[in-house]
Amino acid sequence: MITFLLLQMGSGQPDRTDLSLILFGCVILTALMVFYIFSGVETESPEIKTRLGYLYERKDQVYENLRDLNFEYKAGKLSDDDFTTMRDSMEQEATSVLAEIEQLERARGAASARQG
Repeated sequence: MITFLLLQMGSGQPDRTDLSLILFGCVILTALMVFYIFSGVETESPEIKTRLGYLYERKDQVYENLRDLNFEYKAGKLSDDDFTTMRDSMEQEATSVLAEIEQLERARGAASARQG
């Protein structure tokens, strides 16, 4: 790049002014790069998840897993015993997640009723 700049400035040897300008440009470029690299870039903080939000996501995941499990069983990739065992496990997890969601929503409703 410096060679290209020297060729652009004219033919022959560069004089002190040309070299000073090139050096000054390099120093400015370096300073800007250092400032950019070490400056604190503000990032958006992720949304803080509540327990209820986590449970809703988990419920969706369990339901999706149940749909996938049914598909795999109908496609013949799972035996009857494996399907029954996995389905029972997932249904049990879904039941516990739904129970906890209901409990937290009741507690939230009671708290808002007391405030209102």
